[in-house]
Amino acid sequence: MKVRNYALVTAGYWAFTITDGALRMLVLLYFHDLGYSPISLAFLFLAYEFMGIVTNLVGGWVGARTGLNRTLVAGLGLQVIALAALTVQQTSWAEWVSVVFVMGAQALSGVAKDLTKMSSKSAVKFVAGDADGALFRLVAILTGSKNALKGVGFFIGAGLLAWIGYDAALWSLASLVGVALVVVVVMLDEDIGRSKNKPALRSILSKSSAINRLAAARFFLFASRDIWFVVALPVFLDERLDWSYQGIGAFLALWVIGYGIVQTAAPRLLRRRRGVALDEIHAARRWAFVLALVSAAIALAVGVEFATTVAIVGGLVVFGVVFALNSSLHSYLVLAYADDDDVSLDVGFYYSANATGRFVGTLLSGLLYLWGGLTLALIGSTVAVVLTWLLTLRLPAIGATATAVGRVQTARS
Repeated sequence: MKVRNYALVTAGYWAFTITDGALRMLVLLYFHDLGYSPISLAFLFLAYEFMGIVTNLVGGWVGARTGLNRTLVAGLGLQVIALAALTVQQTSWAEWVSVVFVMGAQALSGVAKDLTKMSSKSAVKFVAGDADGALFRLVAILTGSKNALKGVGFFIGAGLLAWIGYDAALWSLASLVGVALVVVVVMLDEDIGRSKNKPALRSILSKSSAINRLAAARFFLFASRDIWFVVALPVFLDERLDWSYQGIGAFLALWVIGYGIVQTAAPRLLRRRRGVALDEIHAARRWAFVLALVSAAIALAVGVEFATTVAIVGGLVVFGVVFALNSSLHSYLVLAYADDDDVSLDVGFYYSANATGRFVGTLLSGLLYLWGGLTLALIGSTVAVVLTWLLTLRLPAIGATATAVGRVQTARS
């Protein structure tokens, strides 16, 4: 694949990512200001996360059959429609009507997000080449820059809401995605990632044991973050610590930006000294264990009300650094495990597990905060991280998967 086409795919993904982060902050702060409960706020994002589950599974199959450029264009187009649709909502509507309507618009945005993400991340496999460490570096750059831009989107969303209001902010974001859509349609002229063989629909669930185990670990990893990050933390900062909307948006934005920077630098941060090659499997196990310790320490400090603000702010910074290293390692491993001819299928399945974890984490974020405040949400996060660590203990060596993948491909043919 030409580097130019990869750059176009990545640029489209970046433009989408800014609007994705901004939209999340817009919806969260706007409807919280209208008086919606934590569980109602959680429900606003559930359809978004649920459609990510379906989209990653089916989208990977569609991408393998038709090419990743088509799935990217579809994703950008759906985001424009979703942003425009949200401007229809009126404050005079009953709460349950607004929740259902916004869930529907967010569902479109969820489909859009995962079509663009699956397209761009699958494309990395085709440009990395065989150079030592190239795949890990490209994955880290793409994933890290995406998360940094999502953090910028958080800041933009909170700023636009305070500056020009909800509807005008939505139209501004729709315009940005529209420009990216036109550029991709006009300039991206090559099929990317189309499988040599037309995979059957049943192949979306036919995976190697390595992909299955990694997907399960990814499920609990992202559930652990969203259990306290999506609803519980912003509401706690507003209700208990009396932070302003701009302060909440800026803090979460800076956290995600820093998280993205760490992901980008992960290959350098994890590299062993004296020229010894990095063992990514061992690193994934070690850093999952460290994340469990960090999460437990934050939960304990908040639970006993020991320097709560310092524990949350400082703890979230440390959590973000360690979480970013875990996420970057996982994003590399799925491409290392994936078969060349079925990359989009394997990546789609893996990110479906990611979306499922986010879905469950989002629901639990509202429920656990309602039942036991931020402390209970942090305890739930710790349990999820421990399960992630246990699953990484069963990940096979990367080279050991080649024979198994060959057997699977033979069976499919």
